[in-house]
Amino acid sequence: MNNILTLIFSFLFFNFSFAQNGKLLSKKLVDISQTPFWNKISENDTLISDFQYLNKLDFYFITYESDSIKVNGILIEPKKEGKYPVVVFNRGGNRDFARLTIATMIMYTSKLAEQGYVIIGSNYRRKDEFGGAEINDVLNLIETVKEIENADSTNIGMFGWSRGGMMTYLALQKSNKIKTAIVGNAPTDLFEIISDRPEMESKVIAECIPNYWKHKESELKKRSVIYWVNELNKNSSILILCGTNDERVNPKQAHNLAKKLKDIKYNYELKEFETDHFFSDKKTELNELIINWFNKELKKIK
Repeated sequence: MNNILTLIFSFLFFNFSFAQNGKLLSKKLVDISQTPFWNKISENDTLISDFQYLNKLDFYFITYESDSIKVNGILIEPKKEGKYPVVVFNRGGNRDFARLTIATMIMYTSKLAEQGYVIIGSNYRRKDEFGGAEINDVLNLIETVKEIENADSTNIGMFGWSRGGMMTYLALQKSNKIKTAIVGNAPTDLFEIISDRPEMESKVIAECIPNYWKHKESELKKRSVIYWVNELNKNSSILILCGTNDERVNPKQAHNLAKKLKDIKYNYELKEFETDHFFSDKKTELNELIINWFNKELKKIK
């Protein structure tokens, strides 16, 4: 009898926990004038002209549940009432390096939000497996947006930069709810990353991936889209952005993936720019591309 009761309790607990994935636990409005980035976008405590559009947006720090873990993120919503498509933003970096901040969201996604999009991004769980279990933190945001009143949870795109691009490819492998994606300067083959930058293996990959040295080949392949292109959601589409002067991710990674996508007749575009890993001198062009792509693929504006 005790064993039966234990099984019933375990079953109920599992289903309760599962049902909580993506649950929005907190949502706190952010006064961007109190953030460190304010001094770079304002004069005399007023937004400079290039950033006046931020007055049309609300920024929030959020906490949500993922695999029974509390995960932090950031949300941007247009202040104007309406029902807006959603874009999930996947940050780059690893562990505490390049964590998602208000500054990141302003520079990479706020122009898009102003055009009528809800933007949501995760900082991933504290234990970073560099493309391991924390992919659930990305996928569970698809559930989180169902609790956001002005978000159209049936119309979701994704945007990932660098490591965040790797997360985007993984999401497209595991979910059919992402209608389109943009990926910027993302690794597509971790074996090539290690060959080009050996320190990435010793200082990042081996430290993050559990039992790395024991299962190196299989774990690297799990995180390298070049080995499972056929598993990407075929009803989605991808815009690949590539900086030809990128010193962090060799541009050939984008080229090699594009060839594979072409072979399977996947709906994709590859756009190259003579710039660095961060598109540092191409921010205007970057924002225009992002807006035009999501307008075409999510809003269906021709």
